[in-house]
Amino acid sequence: MHETIEKLLAAGVTVTDGGWGTQFQEKGLPLGAAPDEWNLTEPEKVIAVAKSYVDAGSGIILTNTFGANYYTLKKSGLEAKAGEINREGVRLSKVATTGTSTKVFASLGPSGIILMMGEVSADELESAFSAQAESMAEGGADGIVVETMSDPDEAAVAVRAAKKTGLPVVACMVFDSGKNLDRTMMGTTPEQAAEILLAAGADIVGSNCGKGIEGFVPICRRLADASGRKVWIKANRGLPTVADGQTVYAQTAEQFAEYVPALIEAGAGFIGGCCGTSPEFIAAVKRVSR
Repeated sequence: MHETIEKLLAAGVTVTDGGWGTQFQEKGLPLGAAPDEWNLTEPEKVIAVAKSYVDAGSGIILTNTFGANYYTLKKSGLEAKAGEINREGVRLSKVATTGTSTKVFASLGPSGIILMMGEVSADELESAFSAQAESMAEGGADGIVVETMSDPDEAAVAVRAAKKTGLPVVACMVFDSGKNLDRTMMGTTPEQAAEILLAAGADIVGSNCGKGIEGFVPICRRLADASGRKVWIKANRGLPTVADGQTVYAQTAEQFAEYVPALIEAGAGFIGGCCGTSPEFIAAVKRVSR
């Protein structure tokens, strides 16, 4: 396990950050627009979101680079700026942590391409993820989080690419499918995911997105048991509804935080929020995780 992860775990539970997309939308990001481009065009807004999580008590914040790989950026005609977008994404989060002990782990999301479909080879995908990860390292990232993965093969490719930087690597899958909502879209169980991701070199495994926090407790326990390590968890703010064309989440920060003790008991060492969560949620998590 990477020394950075060992030190964080030795200090107790680390509170991470919450959702970024909904925060950007509140600041004017149009639906369907590529948020990663804001690293170049709206840097002050990106810093503001990052700093809001630092101020809420996050010991780790991520970066506005979730979709900043070559294949995702190509959909918006931004692939030539991939390196710059990733470096700036890390730099902006680092600016937000100035004068604090909060670390910056760069967000590396899926490519949107299913390997088994043969659109690209594993080598081509690894090359794209390697270029992204290297840019993150150049920007000064303290670690990399491979997140929101559904395909274990793609996740393993991403982890291998990230490990080349020498930075600590967290790897997270989305478990929202199957009868008990305990499998990835590809049918992978938590136990299988842990084995694959650790073999690829992940320091810590975990889960994010896909469902509300109550569904993460059993997933967390299974990942902890299978990996023999503490787990990274970032849950959604329940399941949203749509009212008057707007996405509405009913769960409050206090209701979300009620599940934190159970997650800690189940083996979580890193806890934050995903879709729909805000600095208010992170502050609530911080209060009950001390």
